[in-house]
Amino acid sequence: MSGGEVGHQVGDPASTTEQHRTPDPRTPDLRAWAELLRVPALFTVPGDALAGAAAASARPDRRTVLAIASSLCLYEAGMALNDWADRAEDAAERPHRPLPSGRVRPAAALGAACALTAAGLALAARAGRPALTVAAPLAATVWSYDLVLKGTPAGPFAMAAARGLDLLLGAAATGGRIGRALPSAALLSTHTLAVTTVSRQETRDGTPAAPLAALATTGALTWLLHHRPPGDRPSPRRRRPGLAAATTTALTAAYAATVARPYLHAALNPSPPLTQRAVGAGVRATIPLQCALAARSGAVATALLTAALAPVAQRFAKRVSVT
Repeated sequence: MSGGEVGHQVGDPASTTEQHRTPDPRTPDLRAWAELLRVPALFTVPGDALAGAAAASARPDRRTVLAIASSLCLYEAGMALNDWADRAEDAAERPHRPLPSGRVRPAAALGAACALTAAGLALAARAGRPALTVAAPLAATVWSYDLVLKGTPAGPFAMAAARGLDLLLGAAATGGRIGRALPSAALLSTHTLAVTTVSRQETRDGTPAAPLAALATTGALTWLLHHRPPGDRPSPRRRRPGLAAATTTALTAAYAATVARPYLHAALNPSPPLTQRAVGAGVRATIPLQCALAARSGAVATALLTAALAPVAQRFAKRVSVT
């Protein structure tokens, strides 16, 4: 949900003169802010709330839109705060990042994180008290991860919790039963845990253990999307179970196909470039996973709407790295 999915940057086609120009503090560098906020990754956020509403057997409405807006703000707050907290490390390992390169001032990044957090909580409050009840611990998790937990063994679990809470935010805002959304939140959190664990070794030569574990996790999630655990009952509003099942199968296959090969390559050769590629694939795979979760809850239209975000995210990712 926040800045744990960090990594390489897409090459800048700008000339050498442009790359080494002295930043003008009076002129916002839009590309630098796009890199800081990892704009392509934003397209992985709306599906959280939509999948949450679907899992809670609620139809998306105005409050769902408010939940999506709140999620976007909190996600971007985490991105800005991540780079502010990592500015010393980035100066040594990733000097091209916006803060160490001088294209964005640290104070501006921290200010953006604070403003975006406040905006996210305000939007959640507009969606209702249940939404704010979920958004508050979500914001606390984002800040705790970036400032305290990132470098600890608890870091990946905090990131996973943030994604799960983001899905529950959609369920709470839409007025559905949050309990019904817990299984979907658990599956999304498990995927995020795997991706974040792999990302911890993307700036150095690592071991095959993390990508192999992520590959195994993908297989387990693929199976679970077709085999509901006890208590995870289909949505009572599902009227076309055959269509929902077929859509779930197709989207689950898309999810597995997105990450299987990159994870395998990273396991065979856990070098930074291949690990970074695996992390990027894991981030992109969030969208088909969200779609599959919505489809298996009977919300086929919601699933297809969410799926439409994938090509847009891929197009933006050609300009700015998703990690």
